[in-house]
Amino acid sequence: MAKTAVHFGAGNIGRGFIGLALHEAGYDLVFSDVNAELVDTLNAADSYEVREVGANARTHTVDRFSAVNSASDPASAQAAVAGAEIATCAVGAGVLKFIAPVIREGLRQRAVDAPKLVVLACENAINATDTLRDFVLEGAEELADRAIFANTAVDRIIPAVHADGVDVVVEDFSEWAIERGPFDGAEPSIPDAHFVDDLAPYIRRKLFTVNTGHATAAYWGSLLGEASIASALANPQVREHVDTVLGETSELLIAQFGFGHDEHAAYVARTIQRFQNPELPDTPTRIGRQPLRKLSRHERFVEPAVDLAARGLEHGGLLAAIGAALQFRSDDDEQSHELGELLETRPAAHLVPEVMGVQPGEQLFDELVAVVTRVQQN
Repeated sequence: MAKTAVHFGAGNIGRGFIGLALHEAGYDLVFSDVNAELVDTLNAADSYEVREVGANARTHTVDRFSAVNSASDPASAQAAVAGAEIATCAVGAGVLKFIAPVIREGLRQRAVDAPKLVVLACENAINATDTLRDFVLEGAEELADRAIFANTAVDRIIPAVHADGVDVVVEDFSEWAIERGPFDGAEPSIPDAHFVDDLAPYIRRKLFTVNTGHATAAYWGSLLGEASIASALANPQVREHVDTVLGETSELLIAQFGFGHDEHAAYVARTIQRFQNPELPDTPTRIGRQPLRKLSRHERFVEPAVDLAARGLEHGGLLAAIGAALQFRSDDDEQSHELGELLETRPAAHLVPEVMGVQPGEQLFDELVAVVTRVQQN
């Protein structure tokens, strides 16, 4: 009997990373999305291609999938969850609360003797599956024994490269780490993922290297008028900022998790190479979008800066990157304009707690207020 996986979020990450990995693991796929046009296009297609570009270029064909619209047809999405072995998502951390009711009702409809549903949130956020679990089980704690919730760390760059139909272009690197503990030795077989005893090093290494470095290049590149991430990194000023920031986060990660210096330096060098891949054109505008989220307390800038300050380690590069992020504006990004309005209407001492989640008296508060004040005075 075929195994089934439901994936929430049929965008490029869903199709080109998580969906591909589940397909390669032998699962039939059900994509759940609220984009009616995308759902219809997927249902009209027999297959799609995932084209990996880079030194190890290759092309995969994905078939055995269908799609449901969880907005207009929540019953079908719930039924898919009720009959699946795995449910995954790549929707953005802010959307988890909206897919949770579908998963909750799917668990409620699940046969009593069915194996537990494996739930994996594949988001650029720390412990996103814990967040999703709390939403799913809110007022329905009796459903807890019907699912296994495991946190994950995911890493693959999928830029805005045009592909035909629902085909996807991705880089030739990916990493999907899943915490082993919740499975009690009965992990599902997903060859393109690996199960680890402690997920924290993988989550933070990726977030504070890949995401922090990418965003630093985007915000400084935007300020200096660079049209692409590659051209930004070719600009000595931007590259110096990126190297400084990743030097700081490297010190933090080595101190926190004991990574070897040579091992971590190789990881950073590989990350920079990935950003510079000429077949993955990307822009500061796209990478810099949603600055309010990226400036929040447990995200790529504030979290490592706070932790470094608490250890008495250098964090000036991160503060400078925060200053650059505060100045990011894009006609296509509503959050950047919200940020601009906040800078015009809020005193710095109010904006820091509201946007960055750092309160008066906490580590780094005064330094962040100084950064905001300088931006407001420009």
